[in-house]
Amino acid sequence: MNGFGFNKDLPNDLKSFKDVYIFQGNSVPDGNLNGGLGKWDVLKPGNGTGFKSNGKTNTLSDRFGLELSFAKKMKELFPNDKIALIKYAREGTSIDSLAKGDFGCWDADFQGLNGLNQYDNFLKTVKNALSETDIDKDGKKDLIVPSGILWMQGEGDASYDEAIANRYYDHLKILMNQMRAALLTDDLPVVIGKISDSGKDKSGRVWKMGELVQYAQEKFVLNDKSAAIVRSTKNYGYGDDPWHYNSAGYIDLGQKFAEEVFRLIINFENKP
Repeated sequence: MNGFGFNKDLPNDLKSFKDVYIFQGNSVPDGNLNGGLGKWDVLKPGNGTGFKSNGKTNTLSDRFGLELSFAKKMKELFPNDKIALIKYAREGTSIDSLAKGDFGCWDADFQGLNGLNQYDNFLKTVKNALSETDIDKDGKKDLIVPSGILWMQGEGDASYDEAIANRYYDHLKILMNQMRAALLTDDLPVVIGKISDSGKDKSGRVWKMGELVQYAQEKFVLNDKSAAIVRSTKNYGYGDDPWHYNSAGYIDLGQKFAEEVFRLIINFENKP
């Protein structure tokens, strides 16, 4: 999920941050060579859809995702820590390569153009982000400690047939463990955002296999003791299209993700 909230709708307390930094990888289609480029910057509005980076300059957009309210809540929960967010997102993507459409997929076994897809862009984003040793430019080496993975996706896999939707659990489990491995942390906390449906379709459902993907998301969290799920998405309003939440939805989503990952982090740190 990239984020379709409008910056103009933000309250003042989500417009500026101190000691919160973000590295967002450039979002591109499968096969494109420029995915994952970015640079660390102080968090501010504009990391939603339309954000771009060439690795030297970040170009902010007029949209935001869950990162702003997530960061605000995390600073409240960890007031003495600096927070570093690494983001790679592309709207409309699936995990299953058969459901990628024009958006892209996250299947690590992708064999398409240049052998590059969204998972490769994620890996490049992480590699580029972690290669910087002084993200706040204070002249001191920073230690970045991976603390969690936030995953809001599934609509693409719910848009095709039953066979694709039924594979979602296995695909999700594999992908989350691959991401944990990329961050060199077994059992790293994972928070899943449960997909929801606006109903803004003549059939009454936008995602025709949505319930199967929702079931898979719940199954993943039930079977993974280091995972949690945000279910408040079912209550969110939508913007001017059938697919994306309104600004208030993204703000609440970030807060809920923070609350869930905080609980998991505390449990993770207290493990024997």
